[in-house]
Amino acid sequence: MADWLIKNAELANEGQRFHADLRIRGQRIAEIGADLTAHAGEQVFDATGLWLLPGMIDDHVHFREPGYTAKADIASESRAAVAGGVTSFIDMPNTKPATLTHELLEDKYASASRTSLANYAFYFGASNGNLDGIRALDPRKVPGAKVFLCESTGNLCVSDPAALEGVFRDSPVTVVVHCEDSHIIHANLDLAKAEYGDDIPMRLHPEIRSREACFESTKWAVETARRHGTRLHVLHVSTVDELALFEHGPIADKRITAETCVHFLRYSDADYATLGGRIKCNPAIKAASDRTALTRGLADTRIDILATDHAPHLASEKANPYTQCPSGIPLIQFALQSALECVFRGDFTLERLVEAYAHAPATLFAIEGRGYLREGYFADLTLVDPNKPQAVRAEQVLSKCGWSPFEGDTFRASIVATFVNGNLAVRDGEVLDTSPGMRLQFDR
Repeated sequence: MADWLIKNAELANEGQRFHADLRIRGQRIAEIGADLTAHAGEQVFDATGLWLLPGMIDDHVHFREPGYTAKADIASESRAAVAGGVTSFIDMPNTKPATLTHELLEDKYASASRTSLANYAFYFGASNGNLDGIRALDPRKVPGAKVFLCESTGNLCVSDPAALEGVFRDSPVTVVVHCEDSHIIHANLDLAKAEYGDDIPMRLHPEIRSREACFESTKWAVETARRHGTRLHVLHVSTVDELALFEHGPIADKRITAETCVHFLRYSDADYATLGGRIKCNPAIKAASDRTALTRGLADTRIDILATDHAPHLASEKANPYTQCPSGIPLIQFALQSALECVFRGDFTLERLVEAYAHAPATLFAIEGRGYLREGYFADLTLVDPNKPQAVRAEQVLSKCGWSPFEGDTFRASIVATFVNGNLAVRDGEVLDTSPGMRLQFDR
């Protein structure tokens, strides 16, 4: 491992932008200051004209291991993550087998310790019958318990009211929820089948997985959390309607928080005409007015966290008709660049983006030593060139599925380099260091 001195960068951190140098010694940030002098043995990285940001902490990914590794695995998707400036991820439990026991959870951690280029953690899945396992979770080792309030990819819907009440009442860790109402969705799907048979147009996806299905489920989750005093985090908020259920303010002051995802800030229902099943996801991408409201909600702190919901499927699967087309989009490699387009448009500041993708998840889950540019913290860093456009081509895609909805798009910024635990892992798109990342620890 080399020690580094990053010179002449523009840092964005904790609500400020300023020019400074940053010294890396071993795995950690040793010093931040002006006009630092290189020590003997240090390598110097000239960051003139570059933004130096904390590495993205993606609190919502589906890396498909175990059970669906033809689509993706921890090695391939962590490689794509690091290439995109994502230095830590938290993976979902809807694998095969689902992560519903402590033994299966530790199996995933063991796999990641061998193959993940990024730092890693895994949610524990809730089911109708594993409340005792949730009660026994160690908050220092597990970020949260994931509850599906409907069917999505996999079948982890918690349908037993008593089980749901138990999770919200007894979980010692943050309860993270996928909020959609299954009854509303099934009724909408039946209507679509009655009219179109097996030839349902993809444009109807936001009507089937409707705004009503999202709002009613999110409303129930928020009300239940308030009744029990649950630490609740609502994932992938997709509608303007849901925003009224959340409050403005610093994430550290909240018991109930909200996340949205990069695709909800980029696409609208008009894009089904050209992208079709490639942007089919749950909850569905909805109207342009929702996109505008969600962007504003992230800017004004009603929405706390920006994530990806990275969820690869094979291109052949995504070309299937509506009812056979799986939901989920591979996003992680170009997610930060997509979000930076909002900064260039003036939708929110770079400082707010950094807060939403790094500071806020670190605070929400009390992640130890990460998410900030601070002396003594792990050197998880991303260097961005705001003046070097990148056109996305299929051959650049590192996700195992081999495709991206961003193909053909040109972003105004490029990811120049990513450091993970002080290692220069990626530079100019080339993976240089394949040292495994570290298991995230939680200071709570």
